Amino acid sequence: MDLDRKAALIGGQDMWTLPAAPEIGLPSLVTSDGPIGVRGHRWIAGDPAIALPSPTALAATWDVGLARRVGELLAAECRRKGVHVLLAPTVNLHRSPLGGRHFECFSEDPLLTGELGAAYVAGVQSGGVGVTVKHFVANDSETDRMTVDVRVDERTLREVYLAPFELVVRRARPWGVMAAYNGVNGVPMCEHTELIEGVLRGEWGFDGVVMSDWGAARDAVRCALGGLDLAMPGPGSVYGEPLARAVLEGLVPEELLDRKVAGLGRLLERVDLSAAESPDGVALAREVAARSATLLANDGVLPLAPAARVALIGGLAADPRILGGGSALVFPEHAVSPLEGLTAAGVDVTFSRGADAGDRVAAAVMAATATARDAAGRVLGEFPLRDGSLVWLGDVPVPYEDLHTVEISGILNAAPGWNTLAVEGAGRFVLEADGQTLFDGVVRPAGDDPMEAFFLPPQHEVLADLPGPVVVSLIHTVVRAPAPPAFVGFALCHRPPRPTTGRMISEAVAAAEAADVAVVVVGTSKEVESEGFDRTSLRLPGRQDELVARVAAANPRTVVVVNAGSPVEMPWRDEVAAILLTWFPGQEGGHALADVLTGAAEPGGRLPTTWPAALGDCPVTNVTPAGGVLSYDEGRFIGYRAWDRHDTAPAFPFGHGLGYTTWSYDEIAVDGMTVTVTLTNTGDRPGREVVQVYLAPEDPGDRPARWLAAFTTCAADPGQTVSVTVEIPRRAVEIWTEQGWQAVPGAYRVLSGLSVSATKLAI
Repeated sequence: MDLDRKAALIGGQDMWTLPAAPEIGLPSLVTSDGPIGVRGHRWIAGDPAIALPSPTALAATWDVGLARRVGELLAAECRRKGVHVLLAPTVNLHRSPLGGRHFECFSEDPLLTGELGAAYVAGVQSGGVGVTVKHFVANDSETDRMTVDVRVDERTLREVYLAPFELVVRRARPWGVMAAYNGVNGVPMCEHTELIEGVLRGEWGFDGVVMSDWGAARDAVRCALGGLDLAMPGPGSVYGEPLARAVLEGLVPEELLDRKVAGLGRLLERVDLSAAESPDGVALAREVAARSATLLANDGVLPLAPAARVALIGGLAADPRILGGGSALVFPEHAVSPLEGLTAAGVDVTFSRGADAGDRVAAAVMAATATARDAAGRVLGEFPLRDGSLVWLGDVPVPYEDLHTVEISGILNAAPGWNTLAVEGAGRFVLEADGQTLFDGVVRPAGDDPMEAFFLPPQHEVLADLPGPVVVSLIHTVVRAPAPPAFVGFALCHRPPRPTTGRMISEAVAAAEAADVAVVVVGTSKEVESEGFDRTSLRLPGRQDELVARVAAANPRTVVVVNAGSPVEMPWRDEVAAILLTWFPGQEGGHALADVLTGAAEPGGRLPTTWPAALGDCPVTNVTPAGGVLSYDEGRFIGYRAWDRHDTAPAFPFGHGLGYTTWSYDEIAVDGMTVTVTLTNTGDRPGREVVQVYLAPEDPGDRPARWLAAFTTCAADPGQTVSVTVEIPRRAVEIWTEQGWQAVPGAYRVLSGLSVSATKLAI
């Protein structure tokens, strides 16, 4: 191949693919977002995918075997959709609970994150599909993430933020790593020779490809010399023509370009999309959701009595948030709500909305059609939609240069009365109902942050007195982007007539008074947890706290189900009978919730991150750069390591979670770095336990008071005693020094128990 051809191969063909090179046997590499499903190269609802629970939910299982099975399923989904590389997993850390994308990461702990990430990668790659472990490195918040320079000392970087990446690379040998948008200590990650060539490849022996995050590569020469192999997306990335020119000018050796092309070839040689057995995705989604359910408190109200009359309350009980916003978004064929799940399980349930998690109007529930037209009004194509929303990103299914308008239309099964219709998106729109124009104008973003505008587009609401079902139409005039990627995204949204929130809360209180048990489902909204922006508060949005408090006052047997991907404040936590976290539970969340509430399944989750009582209590809250710089001044003390030094205790500690049985921790034995823990199921039903092992140096010095050193899971029948054995890695007693990794001599206590702050055994 000539120089231009080689440079083009690694510069992106479109939003999700690289060019093919048939002359040397290279197909076009296809990538797709994960990490809880495989969208494919088209961001459309007409190509459904299995939607698994969020990574925080998977982390709550603390089960590496389950993580591997999730990877195997995702590989099968990739093969089904012709995807060579899954853009996952995310192994950044929960540095602060304000991180807007934490639902897509696993944990605040490097070991738990790394072990689960390695198992996930092994599962995906065992199915012949590559991964890009992301985002390398220190992409732990969203504010100004494309430009922020993270300042972090080397010891903290090594012991905390690089640690999960190192574990994944050494354990699972991933075929790809994604370089982050941000810089580290003054150098953009796509250009970071020290970390990419020196640490990742040199020290850890990584032999895969380093791919940029989308649009993160900004300089052909610095990226090429820094170790970046693939610059996405294309066309128009800094590779291709700019890289070929740099080679001709002697700024980049052609042998370096040849090595990058060879690395792409090696990646494609590793990929094998030939037919293989596919796991049952629906069953696995339900299993993970139930296993991840984390019971924080329970006075005995759970599991529910068989004949209990249940008042199910909360907007999220009917319209749950099954996944987080941004790159993690996929379109499942169906999604089971808590109301549907409890009804299907035969529970005697009545539903009251009470309060919603957000003020935004949801995409209209309707069978819709998207019609694309050119400037003369000629139809370029018609495409079925599963609801009133449309996103074409990168792969527009009609000639983009001819596209002038896109219309979403269909029959809206509206109830008679004052319905709320909304236009979601930026640009010019015409909204009609039965031929009557309801809106004709321009909708503008609220701010100037392009990421927030993309992941949380503006809405314009219209109140319409509708007679019942109507034909609705929303026409959007497309403004074509001057540079890739091509993008068309907007939605026709609808909210049926309903009482005021105050009245709905009163109705919910009355329903709770008449029931044996009240189950209130609360959580976050897409305005709160999403890629593209960080959180500003941990409070539940809207009037959900008021709803819980009033229901709990009316019925002391109130169970609160929290549908959120990361921590929220729970000011009513001491007023309710039980608190159950379901995270973002995926498409089978409603069935899994019913399994757990009725006792058909045990809530197996344990907290993978600390839950504070209030934001003001948190040791680390700064996620906003100053002058383009975000300093990790807290050093190695994040998560429970910081809480151990803090005057205030969290609401619920790292590792906490209850089941439906009880356990006694009977004995701990240590032989070198091997630890054996013996425990007994002292309850009256079978159960699973997460056995956590911590190290605590007698003289911590400048180290944390304790840290997670190993973990495993076990199961036992009532009265059964089991022993589990774990290996503590040497790294658990090492620190990073100017001479590299050095073991710290001295005495260490080995602890095991129910959480980081509830250890039962010590030696």
